[in-house]
Amino acid sequence: MSRTKLALSLLAALAFTAPGLARAEMITFNAKMSADTEVPPNPSKGTGEGKLVLDTTTKTATYTVTYSGLTGPATMAHIHGPAAVGANAPVLFPFASAGSPATGTITLTDAQIADLMAGKYYFNVHTAENKGGEIRGWLAR
Repeated sequence: MSRTKLALSLLAALAFTAPGLARAEMITFNAKMSADTEVPPNPSKGTGEGKLVLDTTTKTATYTVTYSGLTGPATMAHIHGPAAVGANAPVLFPFASAGSPATGTITLTDAQIADLMAGKYYFNVHTAENKGGEIRGWLAR
């Protein structure tokens, strides 16, 4: 095969594969946080909101969690999973700071992305009065 034909063949192959490579997707997940969704629920009047944006190309996600009305200062905050709604799960990604707003970036594995997409992750904020968690919110698209 001549160099010209080889170069044209390579360009054609690249034209077919390049669009797939350039299809990064940003997927947004939101969470409404309350004491009612804790397991077990508690009487706190605290509320919060969380947002997580996943970049499917880099497998990184940025999050922001804000809250108010807790029984006291937040002692810990993190992302838990995987679990079905209404169940508890281990901590996967602890936040560097539990203050509101809590922000950060995490890197996920393919399995973690699949669990996130399946709705198996939640934000959780803990206080001294509610050590197991005061408010929780499931991440949903």
